[in-house]
Amino acid sequence: MIARVTLELALRKEFDYLVPPGLLGLVDVGTRVQVPLGPRKVLGCVTALAEESARTRLKPILKVIGAQALVTPKVLQLARWIANYYCCAPEIALKCVLPDSVRQEQAGWRERLFVRALPLSGPLPKLPKRQQEVLHIIEERRELPLKELLELAETTATTIRRLEDKGLVAIISQVSERDPYAAEHILPTEPLPLNEAQARAFEAIIAAMDQASGKVGEPASEKDLSAHSPTLPLSDPPTHPPPNSPAEFSIQTATRNTQHAIRTFLLHGVTGSGKTEVYLQAIAHALEQGKGAIVLVPEISLTPQTVERFKARFSSGPLQTLVAVLHSHLSAGERHDEWHKIRQGRARIVIGARSAIFAPVDPLGLIIVDEEHEHTYKQEESPRYHARDVAIMRGQMESAVVVLGSATPSMESYFNCSKAKYKLLQLPERADTAKMPLVRIVDMRQTLRRGKAIPIFSPQLHEAITQRLERKEQTILFLNRRGYATALQCPVCGYVAGCHNCSVSLTYHRHEQKLLCHICGHSEPVPSLCPNDACRNPQIRFAGLGTQRVEDTLVKLFPDAHIKRMDSDAMRRKDDFRRVLSDFRVGKIDILLGTQMIAKGLHFPNVTLVGIIFADMALHQPDFRSGERTFQLLTQVAGRAGRGDIEGEVFVQAFTPFHAAIQFSKRHDFEGFYEQELEFREQLKYPPFTRIAMLTLKGRNEEKVQFSAEHLKRELEKLLKDFKGLIMAGPAPAPLLRAETYYRYQIMLRVQRMTALSQRLGQFVQTLVLPEGVALAVDIDPVDLG
Repeated sequence: MIARVTLELALRKEFDYLVPPGLLGLVDVGTRVQVPLGPRKVLGCVTALAEESARTRLKPILKVIGAQALVTPKVLQLARWIANYYCCAPEIALKCVLPDSVRQEQAGWRERLFVRALPLSGPLPKLPKRQQEVLHIIEERRELPLKELLELAETTATTIRRLEDKGLVAIISQVSERDPYAAEHILPTEPLPLNEAQARAFEAIIAAMDQASGKVGEPASEKDLSAHSPTLPLSDPPTHPPPNSPAEFSIQTATRNTQHAIRTFLLHGVTGSGKTEVYLQAIAHALEQGKGAIVLVPEISLTPQTVERFKARFSSGPLQTLVAVLHSHLSAGERHDEWHKIRQGRARIVIGARSAIFAPVDPLGLIIVDEEHEHTYKQEESPRYHARDVAIMRGQMESAVVVLGSATPSMESYFNCSKAKYKLLQLPERADTAKMPLVRIVDMRQTLRRGKAIPIFSPQLHEAITQRLERKEQTILFLNRRGYATALQCPVCGYVAGCHNCSVSLTYHRHEQKLLCHICGHSEPVPSLCPNDACRNPQIRFAGLGTQRVEDTLVKLFPDAHIKRMDSDAMRRKDDFRRVLSDFRVGKIDILLGTQMIAKGLHFPNVTLVGIIFADMALHQPDFRSGERTFQLLTQVAGRAGRGDIEGEVFVQAFTPFHAAIQFSKRHDFEGFYEQELEFREQLKYPPFTRIAMLTLKGRNEEKVQFSAEHLKRELEKLLKDFKGLIMAGPAPAPLLRAETYYRYQIMLRVQRMTALSQRLGQFVQTLVLPEGVALAVDIDPVDLG
């Protein structure tokens, strides 16, 4: 038998190897193997099996890694699509579907010593009192870890060994799984009654699931893939699969047996409308069908509160199953064990950040993408996939229903509903009949006084915080900028401390007494004099503000309040996030201050006030999505208020209070914002009316990068001269010209349909020759133009 193997090297080809007799039956599609490549031994994945090869004198596979195939054929098919669509090597796409901890050559299981009571074969021998006490504990528990027994019995390993010598207990080594939530005591919950809007949404979703379950295993048609794609119409599947790629794993597999039903839903519900309860009941329906579910949540929203709600619902009862969690805050060992729970079929529900879309759930019945508008679903390095779009493609490939949920959907997703690619489900009111919070816009221009600095808190917000403290209610304050001050500036010569590696100023962090770059991590001590040799002014000042400065001001203004800051500087340890949210829930914290990690996914009924310090901070960035992002962020943060019996209030401090994004967020008017923004996008031919491919060249020599960008443009003009409707912009310096010592120039391509362009670009970059020290990155459907 011949195995075709994709190696963990970006060679863009597969290699044929013999399956030796000793490994027959162990090698299958998706099996991880070790193979020889020249003098080296490398790891790879079997992507196909064949009876013959065009090559002669094939080398044999050296060994099989793991007890079962780690990559399922369906996930392998998905990796092929990612490689084709996102212009990356198949090896890189295949590598991203397995966590690092799972790809290791050695098994990552943790083994621990356990003590087990043995049945007596005769009368109990006479034992010293200490050994009797220890034996009594072991018999009560039947089996427990040796380390736990030593602590519980306050004894030594010698005592246990003596009991073992007498044949009363056995000390054995066995696998001990690492559960990140083992210490949590989660109380089971029951399904809640749905209101009318929730019930309509739920019925539509389960009707699609019932329809899909009758067609399990039937691949979607080409027409279906095109009509119900996410932001990516796939009208023409790849006609040139990678060398030696078998038909069963190419996109052509997904182009037979016509299906016309819409199985992608956009669940548009205001904050607090009960989207999660609809998710939970839809997952229960998937379990009743004998299928599993994947729930994608943005990393910043993956709070213990979110995980607990899912674990509580499915920890008991007839639908009891393990809920696996996959995200970057887990240790490598925890990720290893959680992933294998899924692969072995013990966990049928997966909650995680973007990489959880590759979880080996089989069969898969439902995929939920919560907060589908979040830009964190887009991967920043190759393969630059968007998890929302990959989720919809996986749903099409596996006949699974996909639900995208958001209070502020992306322009592309909402536009797809108008084109009948998705079905729109609306939840216009809060589930518990609570009112939407009252939003007040504060024009910060009115607070400026001659000769005075810009105040952090307007008089209105200051008074509102005071009232909440008096009434024992809680407040959330939001500022999406960490650190103490955004710049160190000399008022005499104008010197600003900048990063040596990036074209940005350094941020002052007061607690560490350092100037830090938030791009590359460079740090340097705070100077006492102006570093400009011609100046040396001792009155150097800090300009701007961050969460640390706001925290210091809060402590001075409200000395009796319990204040906590949540940003990536404060949340360093693994359990900090969980501990702070737990303290906030039980009322130990009066004011919670934070960056975007507190903006969504949190439900605290006692929060009646939300203050947004500078709402227009991200509004004037050089990105056509800046207005959309500001509207989404303001609406999401405002949605944290008034989730209990008391109506919430939101103060939005802004210097451009009449901007559409701020005004529409005040009225919670998504449709109004969408219509106005759509008109602007159509005029300038931006998504959703076009699709973007961003080509970024980078290198340490700016002149060489600029020359390469001009050369690339000429080559693209020749390559794409027959491409209808193509708009090419650039080359131009990136908005952030220099990052991590690299200069960057960009070329933006806009087209009506992306599939043909991405295929052509994928072939083009393989043959493109660039000067030494210059690299090209292709980003299909970028979400950040910086």
